[in-house]
Amino acid sequence: MPLFQKAVFLTTVANLRDLPQDSVREVAFAGRSNAGKSSAINTLAGRVRLAFVSKTPGRTQHLNYFTLDEGKYFVDLPGYGYAKAPEAIRSQWEGLIGPYLSKRDQLAGLVVIMDIRRPMTDLDLRLIDWFRPTGRPIHILLSKSDKLSRQDQTKALRSVKAEVATWGDADLYSVQLFSSLKKAGVEEAERVLASWLEIEIKQKENKGPPDKGGPGAKMP
Repeated sequence: MPLFQKAVFLTTVANLRDLPQDSVREVAFAGRSNAGKSSAINTLAGRVRLAFVSKTPGRTQHLNYFTLDEGKYFVDLPGYGYAKAPEAIRSQWEGLIGPYLSKRDQLAGLVVIMDIRRPMTDLDLRLIDWFRPTGRPIHILLSKSDKLSRQDQTKALRSVKAEVATWGDADLYSVQLFSSLKKAGVEEAERVLASWLEIEIKQKENKGPPDKGGPGAKMP
């Protein structure tokens, strides 16, 4: 079962003064429009339509909050780089994202979703370069990994990791492959986000045969 299966939509925030007051820790999700951000959130929550997957890039224009546990949230940020977004909406995005990412004390880390076929675009790097001085961790999901062969997946992963290695502070930055379609990379992402949110991951039960002479062993 997905670690974040209890996730439920809480609220849409259009103004920073309306941010949840009871928040303890938050993880924000950012990415270029159409990079697979909403699909990644849905997959991590084990839901189909928790975060709306739109055929029209740039649809998410506010901060969408999803409750995971008491005081702990996923925050879906507006997609960036959608050229056709009206100027008023673009400035609204900037008015929300900038102050939120730089001043929200409860923000534990930023997940950046990149289409594995087009990673590290100028817009991705611009956001990351802006966020890094906050000293908070960044985890990169190379989404839609199912679109590439295993060999090309490995090549893309190595390339992005090499770029990330130039940033220094190795403990703050991590990269992984991810596929919402194939549900690949979910457990790896869960481990990272659970540590940020201080959510305990329960050990899976061992369903192997009982030890000889143990409580579940058959009597001769």
